[in-house]
Amino acid sequence: MTVTSAPALYRVLSPPGSEGGRTVAVFSDASDNLQTRATSSGAPLSVFVGAADVAGVSLRVFTPDKEKGTSDSGALAALAFLQPRGVLLDVVDVTMGGEVMPAQLCGGEWLLRQGDVTAREVETDFSSLGVTGKTAWVASAGRPNLVMEVADAAALEGFTPDADAISSLNRETDTTGLILFTMGGPNRADVSFRAFGPLKGFLEDGASSHMFACLVGVLGGTGRLPTTTNMIRGAQRMPGAPSRLTAQFTPAPDGAADVWVGGRAERVQP
Repeated sequence: MTVTSAPALYRVLSPPGSEGGRTVAVFSDASDNLQTRATSSGAPLSVFVGAADVAGVSLRVFTPDKEKGTSDSGALAALAFLQPRGVLLDVVDVTMGGEVMPAQLCGGEWLLRQGDVTAREVETDFSSLGVTGKTAWVASAGRPNLVMEVADAAALEGFTPDADAISSLNRETDTTGLILFTMGGPNRADVSFRAFGPLKGFLEDGASSHMFACLVGVLGGTGRLPTTTNMIRGAQRMPGAPSRLTAQFTPAPDGAADVWVGGRAERVQP
């Protein structure tokens, strides 16, 4: 693969006709000072391609300040960069930060396996959040998240997160993040949601594959996944930074669901 100094810029998980999603700089090599190159890219996320062959790819991911370890958005951008070059098969392993994650190309979009997702209903008082909810679940794909359904799109869009209230509720329920959702959404989305994680070091995430996978597990456990397809679209509605994610699911007899999440990665420059 040719070594180049300039990265290719991708917009990942953006809704159709929107400037949302995440901007990722993809470098075709992993040489020299990667942190300096990531900082100079001007992108909030930079991914460097190390080894790549038909069966897999090795990546390193950086923010402008430090090495990130793993990033689904970074992986999706790198796979979209490599796929038209004939480097990869349609099913590959992605290695990042010492972890290996299977990926597959489906309908022109790359999806990453999130694992087996489990969900169970819980009783909790979430009035401290200042939003009227219906029911709550704990869903996990390795890390448990509290999932709550709100009344409608207006309640979802109008929610103002309070880091202390969310953190307290997560501690009470032994969860690490909070997902609020309502069914339906823009651009023919099946479900709309927002994702919060002050205990993880961020207030709100604009594009979270892991949290969408947990939400898919809840929808499966409540019988609201499609029956005529194994795909579902989610509209993540962080104010000012919307995203659209795609999930593929395979329900299991024990109530768990094997979930893959990804979406489109569009090259924007050069």
